[in-house]
Order: sequence, then structure tokens, then C-alpha cells
Amino acid sequence: MTQAESVRLDQWLWAARFFKTRSLAAAAAQGGKIHVRGDRAKPARAIRVGDQLQIRRGPYEWVVTVNALSTRRGPAKEAALLYEETAESVRRREAARVQIQAQAAPFRERGGRPTKKDRRDWTRLASEE
Repeated sequence: MTQAESVRLDQWLWAARFFKTRSLAAAAAQGGKIHVRGDRAKPARAIRVGDQLQIRRGPYEWVVTVNALSTRRGPAKEAALLYEETAESVRRREAARVQIQAQAAPFRERGGRPTKKDRRDWTRLASEE
């Protein structure tokens, strides 16, 4: 972790492992998915220790407080030390995860070509109509 006073937002998001690449982090910031202290942030925005970030990825949203700065992408254990997520954020993400799982189809259709039995069943259904 560097001892800098501030770091670019896209670099920090990448180092904290919220995004797989720095360009994805920059695109998210450019697209309005990242807010710093409640304001929409651009990728080059300087963030400091103590800033509160709202990060939206798909149906999930993280609200984190910056604990440390880094421009180096290290192990996940080091990345987890860069921020602290609020309890409310954890609760909302868990509720969203449960809701998404409940909406998922209870079974999956088989992929690939139909079997001979499938074709016979379809032909039988079509002839009954």
C-alpha cells in the first residue's frame, strides 16, 4: 500500500478488486456507476482515506469507506484491507442475492440437439392438434 495522499479512482477500484481491469473501472465511473461522497465521479477523480464510495455492479451496490490507498493490485486479502463496507450495504446486497435466487428458474432445460424420443413426442403432440 502506498503512502500517497490521494489516488485516481479507477486505479483504486482496480487495486481493491471491484473490477477485473482498470479500463472496466474507468468505464463504470464514466457511466455513472460510481459515486464519491454522493457525487458522480469521473475515473481520474482523486480519492482520499475516509471517502465514502457507492459502487454499482449489475443488481448489486456496495457502500464502502476507503481505509487505505493503493495503486498496486495485490492479493485479495490485501485488497480487503483497503475498504470497509457498511452493515446496511451488506444487508441490502444479501437481500438482493436472495431475491435473484428466488426468481431463478427451478430447473434448467437441456441444451443441444433434441433426442429421437423428443422428436417423436413433438410429432405426436403436433398430430393430436
